Amino acid sequence: MEGSGPGWMSEEVKTGTTIIAIEFNGGVVLGSDSRVSAGKSVVNRVMNKLSPLHDKIYCALSGSAADAQTIAETVRYQLDVHSIEMDEDPQVRSAASLVRNISYKYKEELSAHLIVAGWDRRGGGQVFATLDGLLTRQPFAVGGSGSSYVYGFVDAEYHKGMSKEECQQFVLSTLSLAMSRDGSSGGVAYIVTIDQHSTEEKVILGNDLPTFFQL
Repeated sequence: MEGSGPGWMSEEVKTGTTIIAIEFNGGVVLGSDSRVSAGKSVVNRVMNKLSPLHDKIYCALSGSAADAQTIAETVRYQLDVHSIEMDEDPQVRSAASLVRNISYKYKEELSAHLIVAGWDRRGGGQVFATLDGLLTRQPFAVGGSGSSYVYGFVDAEYHKGMSKEECQQFVLSTLSLAMSRDGSSGGVAYIVTIDQHSTEEKVILGNDLPTFFQL
């Protein structure tokens, strides 16, 4: 029956969100909040928006949840095939190029922005922003609806040569600040730390996040 059921069921599901990635000497740290919305309704409070593309390459998702996940799954499959054919792990830039190519080719159909970050033996830790056909390596990148609330903070707090622990705290503080200001960001914080030796995933519950006044 037309018009029956909750209004959010007819809305596009979006990861109105905050995503971030930063390089340190020897690796990268990625982070995201977990809130997913459709219109004005929150439909998922604990979605993990950090998606693995390969063992040591992840992407952070924002925009339409379905579109972002489709891009990530497509790139994951292509990287698996590539690594088998080449008999070596793929490069982070290759993963980012695939994301950029798909996003640009289907820019009229897809609504998604992905940050790609990871480690490879040629380039070490790397962060790439992919948006509207642009591919740029950056020391750190932020995205999603919450990013507009934290640009001043990240510009003031970032400095070259940050350690792994400093980068983890930088990501956590940025997410916490965005989640306290942006109505589309919230839930828990997901953090992934990647270096030559390991890929570590962590979940920080909302009660354990630093408050705005502790930043």
